[in-house]
Amino acid sequence: MLTLVKLSPEYERQLTEMMDEWTASGEKIIPYSIRKYDYHNFDFYLDHLDVDDDIADELGLVPDTTFFALDTDRDIFVGAVNVRKYLNERLMSYGGHIGDGIRPSERGKGYGTEMIGLALNECRKMGISKVLMVCDQSNKASARVIVKNGGVLENEISVEGEEPVRRYWIDLGAREI
Repeated sequence: MLTLVKLSPEYERQLTEMMDEWTASGEKIIPYSIRKYDYHNFDFYLDHLDVDDDIADELGLVPDTTFFALDTDRDIFVGAVNVRKYLNERLMSYGGHIGDGIRPSERGKGYGTEMIGLALNECRKMGISKVLMVCDQSNKASARVIVKNGGVLENEISVEGEEPVRRYWIDLGAREI
């Protein structure tokens, strides 16, 4: 069974195993929130994982909350999602409300679809009724996961020199999750 959990000291092992695997793969770790600090310094990492309202205003950032997808049967993290309470101009174009990633060894098993469904429930709890999700144009797996969770493609946008991103909207008021 998959559930979303907030990081706490009891999950240090699960975090380290997931991040060690991802780092060894050489792939970019997504969402950004889980790679912005060194996870080996667990206490600092834990204290700085989320951006709360006060810090967000101070630093010109958007408040966010990071959840880890825990497979309770195997007691491992299979991925992570970062939920932003609202969007600034950059997130409106290139980031969306939810940033997500599945660790390399757990891809292709349906966890992405389930994890996003759980993240959309968290959005609903935060009072977000219309969720923007984006993915790189070439990321067919992410696009499928977004569409399976109700995403409707609005457009594709690009900045010179970067891969175009697809922008999808999910109306949480129109469907029960």
